[in-house]
Amino acid sequence: MIVKALMENTACSRDFRTEHGLSLYIEACGRKILFDMGQSRAFAENAQKMGVSLDAVDFAVLSHGHYDHGGGLSAFLTENDHAPVYVSRHAFEKHGNAAGKEIGLAPELASDPRLVYTDAYYQIDDGLELSSCNERERRFPVDSAGLTMSVEGRTLPEDFRHEQYLQIRENGRRILISGCSHKGVLNLLEWFEPDVLIGGFHFMKADPKGAGKRLLDEAAQYLTRRKTLYYTCHCTGAAQYEYLKKIMKEQLRYLSCGQTVAL
Repeated sequence: MIVKALMENTACSRDFRTEHGLSLYIEACGRKILFDMGQSRAFAENAQKMGVSLDAVDFAVLSHGHYDHGGGLSAFLTENDHAPVYVSRHAFEKHGNAAGKEIGLAPELASDPRLVYTDAYYQIDDGLELSSCNERERRFPVDSAGLTMSVEGRTLPEDFRHEQYLQIRENGRRILISGCSHKGVLNLLEWFEPDVLIGGFHFMKADPKGAGKRLLDEAAQYLTRRKTLYYTCHCTGAAQYEYLKKIMKEQLRYLSCGQTVAL
């Protein structure tokens, strides 16, 4: 299995464009997969530099309905004329941030015939599954962090019903791919028990020198109880990653744009 970071907040080289966003190219179970598309077409430019042909992608997954993961959807639909895109049925609902700014997807793309809308569970192929876990108990509480959603014309605190996760089963291992882990990375570990977890942890507002220190300490303690190998990125936060790394050591690694991971 191979994972290439086509877009991330940071890069391993100045040759690559960066933005606040995420896009991963994955080869697993004999399929070529695109997971998220950043906030612009920059991921496509990086893909070319990394020798990745977007036209050869078999299918794409949109983890959730925020612009920094699906802003490049239009670019992908142009670069690739055949691959289905699996997206939650809630993804095109309106989403906002704490400042009241809309952070959702381009609504005109919602009717594109290549979009396949998913719900609680969807099996793409042998060893390739999507789950939203919306009905699962959240043992660890999740804060909406000021994010909002629009439901039947009402603005409500975000519950992240539009977020889904890709589980890959290959060579006797479970690999979980998550965009932002908005429903809580610790909850994801409870639900999936992965051998490898790749994705953002959404800790960027947890100040390791302030009130966020306790949250990070408790998270690191729980994460290290398991034998899971973690590759984190994007919304984890640079300072937060450095803090966790001192505790978790080689069990935690960072995935920057331009890097390739072989699993």
